[in-house]
Amino acid sequence: MHAIADTDGALAQWRARALDFENAVGRIVLGQERVIRLLTIAVFARGHVLLEGDVGVGKTTLLRALARAIGGAYERVEGTIDLMPADLVYDARVGEDGRPRVDPGPLLRRGPELSVFFFNEINRARPQVHAMLLRLMAERTVAAFGREYVFPFLQVFADRNRVEREETFELPAAARDRFFMEVQVKAPEDFAARRALVFEPRFHDTDRLIAEVPEAVIDHRNLDQVAREIQNAIPASDAIVAYTIALWDAIRTPDRAGITLPGVRMDRLVQGGASPRGMSFLIRAARVRAWLEGREIIVPEDLRAVFPEVMAHRIFFDPVYEMRREEIAADLCRAAFATVPAP
Repeated sequence: MHAIADTDGALAQWRARALDFENAVGRIVLGQERVIRLLTIAVFARGHVLLEGDVGVGKTTLLRALARAIGGAYERVEGTIDLMPADLVYDARVGEDGRPRVDPGPLLRRGPELSVFFFNEINRARPQVHAMLLRLMAERTVAAFGREYVFPFLQVFADRNRVEREETFELPAAARDRFFMEVQVKAPEDFAARRALVFEPRFHDTDRLIAEVPEAVIDHRNLDQVAREIQNAIPASDAIVAYTIALWDAIRTPDRAGITLPGVRMDRLVQGGASPRGMSFLIRAARVRAWLEGREIIVPEDLRAVFPEVMAHRIFFDPVYEMRREEIAADLCRAAFATVPAP
């Protein structure tokens, strides 16, 4: 494999920092190497991430560690049924002197230095809040107090409550498409990691654990520029272009590609999705993955490594198959790579 060849070595230096970043987070978040790699890719592709997973698997710890290693400010909001858009921008309360006062809310209190914003249980919030979050994700701006606030370094992370159905509002397709990736966070399978998380007191005090992460391993102020340079530095060959388009066709019209899945009518499975924007996100992720691996070109494995997280939530199924979405989407992605010949 070829090493990255930029004239001043800047991207090579940033790759070293990116690997230091992964190691710093991995020292306190055990057994989640793949998740950490995917989040690193999202950080350097400047994409927002929706996390999936059970309660207590370490999503908040992971994001706090990530935010500390990135630098800048971190804020977290809990989704509730009575949360309104205004609650994100200001805090109205009665002061100690008995007079009403208005303070900046979680979005505004850190100002333009806000780099990681975590929306916990996003599907507990109402559609009005989702709409505001979509603008924040798309434009990194919010309007409040008669002016527009800009968050130049912002990256949004969210997770969903997948267990309870009452008093929840699922994200519409347009909202899910705004997330660069949907990443599954599961309990670690490695025995040593599970034993440490359960029995070692070090992992029971989250605040002290987060304090072990070095601050600002990577500089959040430079991430946008580095992300652009990565995209310009990692080309896609004609063979990879043709391969990517063939994968796109396979997940849009799996019956024509010859894909079959047990118990599924392939001619009616996919109703839409896998848009050009989604495919462009796939290439963005693949370029960052190639860069992290120390290569100067995209190879098929780069596409395979990020495909489910970037593409699965952008494929819209016939309603009869939606209840089995997670299983069918994973099978469809695997089948596409098994069916389309790699260059």
